Amino acid sequence: MYQRRGFLLRAATAVTALALIKIRQLNSLENALFAKNRIKPGTKTNFRENSVIEGKTPVSVADVMALVLNQIHAGPIKETVDTLKSGSPDMIVTGIISTMFPTIEIIEEARRQHANFIIAHEPSFYNHTDDTGWVAKNVVLSEKLALLEKYKIAIWRLHDNWHRNIPDGISRGFLETTGWLEFNQVVKPVFNIPSVRLKDLITHLKTTLGISHLRVIGDLDQTCQKIAISLGAAGGQHQITLAETEKPDVLIVGESNEWETPEYFRDSQKLGKKTVYIILGHSVSEEQGMRWFATWLQPKLPELKITHIASGDPFKWL
Repeated sequence: MYQRRGFLLRAATAVTALALIKIRQLNSLENALFAKNRIKPGTKTNFRENSVIEGKTPVSVADVMALVLNQIHAGPIKETVDTLKSGSPDMIVTGIISTMFPTIEIIEEARRQHANFIIAHEPSFYNHTDDTGWVAKNVVLSEKLALLEKYKIAIWRLHDNWHRNIPDGISRGFLETTGWLEFNQVVKPVFNIPSVRLKDLITHLKTTLGISHLRVIGDLDQTCQKIAISLGAAGGQHQITLAETEKPDVLIVGESNEWETPEYFRDSQKLGKKTVYIILGHSVSEEQGMRWFATWLQPKLPELKITHIASGDPFKWL
């Protein structure tokens, strides 16, 4: 008991990077940041009263992470991918870039903008948990890590927690960009819009999201009103369940394995069902949520420049 009490005291008073790293190894960086700032998980407080950010004191990576988690957190997550991928908690932040994927282009642009902290929604190292040993002797990964070290850039993934925000930060940004927020102010996955032909709805999505293409299964002349959204990669089971239970006119998703939901909708259409299936692309579907993150965070950190840069579509469509 006395050992545990001593550990908690050290965690609560730790202010150095070494202490933060040790706490992260024992628990998680997320819990360490709450301990560092004496903030109980789930507590809603004015962070600026608990942080060195007050005034114009230098802001560390740890400070920014704790601020974000405190503002959007509903409680600690036992297992999360929202961890620091490069850099260290004690790095002083010179600027922040928000994006979907922290690509080489994003890293280079961050350096040009003198921003050393990238907050990304998706993985840095090509797998969900950012396991650097996922593929042995990965030359591309090694060179990316070397570039991050050369430029002294920190990357933090903000995935699980941003989806846990109220409202879901990704869905909120998507609805704002498409102009559908007025029809779904509580940000639910199913909502109604004014009746529109599918062909015109597709044009609207391409125009508002700034994309040149998308994939669709359904009748282009069908009238649509009830919309369901499942952005990112929620998986075929989730998407098909949404279609079966809600029976929307249109289901809009980020991506899917081609042998799952698309095959379901191929058969569904042949059997006379009316739900249309639209695939936007993973990055395109969630990017606007990271754009909104920059807007959401900027007033909380007026001392820092926070910029959203879209990571874009990796494909060329021929």
